[in-house]
Amino acid sequence: MEATTTIQTLLFWIFSILGIAGGIGLIFNRSPIYAALSLIINFFSIAGLYLSLGAEFLAAIQILVYAGAIMVLFLFVIMLLNLKDEHGVLQFDSKRGIAFILGLAFVAEMLYVFKDWHGKDVTGSFSFGEVEPIGKELMTNFIFPFEMISIVLLAALIGAIVIARKHTYN
Repeated sequence: MEATTTIQTLLFWIFSILGIAGGIGLIFNRSPIYAALSLIINFFSIAGLYLSLGAEFLAAIQILVYAGAIMVLFLFVIMLLNLKDEHGVLQFDSKRGIAFILGLAFVAEMLYVFKDWHGKDVTGSFSFGEVEPIGKELMTNFIFPFEMISIVLLAALIGAIVIARKHTYN
């Protein structure tokens, strides 16, 4: 039991550090392609954290939906807009300063919240990572928001097609 806990703790730290590194890479990369690749690293590390919690279904959905479909969409938009690397000196403005202070406040808050947690194991049975409870919740309590999201995604798809097609005027 002790070896399993050690391996779980080690995997948690590896995936956490990878997730934080992916987030930092996303924020500080000047190239949109490299920023998108950093986001993929972040998505895979979150999937690894789901696996360490025993939520295999959520990990698979994380990889399929986010690392697969959403990142293809991001890369399509980057290529469609023909974004280039931004060169130049990073200038300080008030928005960046406020964002930096809010980020530090968030990190301080998380450190305060988790200061008393010293590797305590969470016990009990979890059903949050299984298919049946997720499907039951989606199709009973959340059917209206689920259908509204499909309509919004359909409208976004139609809007993207209209914007992307080339107009030829005679």
